[in-house]
Amino acid sequence: MATKKHYKAITSSPLETGVLTHSWREQRLRVALIYPNSYHSGMSNLGFQTVYQLLNQRDDCLCERFFLPDRQPGQGASSQLLSLESGQPLRAFDLLALSVSFENDYLNLPLIFAAGEIPWLAEQRTEQDPLVLLGGVCAFINPEPLAPVVDVVAVGEAEPLLPGLLAVLGKTALGRQEQLAELAQLPGIYLPGLYQPRYAEDGTVAEVTRNTAAPARVRRQYLADLDLSPSRNFIQTEATEFGDMALTEISRGCSRGCRFCAAGYVYQPPRERGLENLLEQVEQGLCERRRIGLVAAAVADHSAITQLQQGILDRGGQVSVASLRLDALTATEVEQLRESGHKTVAIAPEAGSQRLRDFINKGIDEEQILHAVELLANGGIINLKLYFLIGLPTESVADIDAIITLTGRINDLWREAGRARGRLGSVILSVNPFIPKPFTPLQWAGMAGEKELKKKLRRLQSGIARIHNTRLNHESIRAAVLQAFLSRGDRRVAALLPALAQGMKLKPACQQAGLDSDFYVTRERDEAELFPWEILDQGVRRSYLWQEYQRARQGLLTPPCRPGCRRCGICH
Repeated sequence: MATKKHYKAITSSPLETGVLTHSWREQRLRVALIYPNSYHSGMSNLGFQTVYQLLNQRDDCLCERFFLPDRQPGQGASSQLLSLESGQPLRAFDLLALSVSFENDYLNLPLIFAAGEIPWLAEQRTEQDPLVLLGGVCAFINPEPLAPVVDVVAVGEAEPLLPGLLAVLGKTALGRQEQLAELAQLPGIYLPGLYQPRYAEDGTVAEVTRNTAAPARVRRQYLADLDLSPSRNFIQTEATEFGDMALTEISRGCSRGCRFCAAGYVYQPPRERGLENLLEQVEQGLCERRRIGLVAAAVADHSAITQLQQGILDRGGQVSVASLRLDALTATEVEQLRESGHKTVAIAPEAGSQRLRDFINKGIDEEQILHAVELLANGGIINLKLYFLIGLPTESVADIDAIITLTGRINDLWREAGRARGRLGSVILSVNPFIPKPFTPLQWAGMAGEKELKKKLRRLQSGIARIHNTRLNHESIRAAVLQAFLSRGDRRVAALLPALAQGMKLKPACQQAGLDSDFYVTRERDEAELFPWEILDQGVRRSYLWQEYQRARQGLLTPPCRPGCRRCGICH
């Protein structure tokens, strides 16, 4: 059982600051909030911190954190899995809430379950076991690879989902099945056990049958007014990538409609926090850190971004942003970044050729890219990071060469500015394979094969190596293929996770389970194919996504959505 210790603060590490005061009741729901990766990674995640704060500000909940235990490659846990706050085991909690943001973290779950002595499959657990809930963005992109593992899936954002969920789970007089029956009636709550897919001879989903108590599709829930609930660093810790800054979420969603980007579709409609609300959060953050990190899918698209950044500077703070929107960049914004001490800034051309930029609906041309580079170079930024994708549908050798050519032109501008200021900075390419994601227009496309990707990467590396003071970093192609497999998988994939977690490679694991990895990864889908993830309803019409896929093939651009737009179906 969880201890009855009274906390003044819910923080326990000497590296952490930030107080969450709480008065505990004798009867309260005990929640284990699990991030299936390291403390360093989990405490950098604003969604994880926000859920932790939302739970612990309630009088009827006790929430404690769990992170991935240390282990050696291919081995189990090196120590027992205990909560960060009070050292309690997983089995002492009523609810295990998994916060999963990256598909490859699925491989850490068998280790966590084993270390916590929790049966791996939902059907193996009894009344004495905690309920297992899947949350995080993976829960509402495609939860099916974990459908046999979890009892409940939270489809959408925590703020609108938690009150109803906790009200049911707080009914301690109810048994496990009675609680699940009540949860099935809540908006945005998906119970995989109430649905049963049937597969056709070719391996595709033929149909999905369901219990009569379950809805045909589970609609994603989202917070319409972000000013109603803050999302920031409620706990500051030095032991993270962003330990030197206080993070603040300024908006959710993106209006740009890049056709490869899941975040641009599953967080629709675009919403932003008001300037006054944000400055209040900034002032709280400045009590802990001088640097304020602005978090959003499209930071530069915020309607008051210039005033917000100036407000941070006026309060003695510094501004940090992950990346900049090329066609929204201004000299004023560059000056604000320089004043904040930025030495490296990232921009995302995504593709070298205009044809491919139009294919993905990037909405920028080379002139805009080079203009943004000039603003940054002449504004005193030392180093430049460029994000590119390889393996996009229809990509050719000419498109790879276009990345090299564009990088060369960018480098010429960067070196010229560096010579003028007497300090040469560097240009860094971050190159990642394209992964077709659910609920995007490119969900019908196949991913490029591993051999093809390696060939393209070698050509790119060879060309970039000839450009002075420029280097290339890239994601592991094997890890990207695994991510594609997990992000596009159905519930048959769950059987592979323990073997994959122990280090077995993807193809042998698939062969052992009687599956074909190419069926999930590289196969082009037909228009009418029923996808495993379509038990969920994002609100964006399927016909709109297909239309966008056809416009991509035709090289047609689609303008960003605006207030009053009714194209995709999310707004009524």
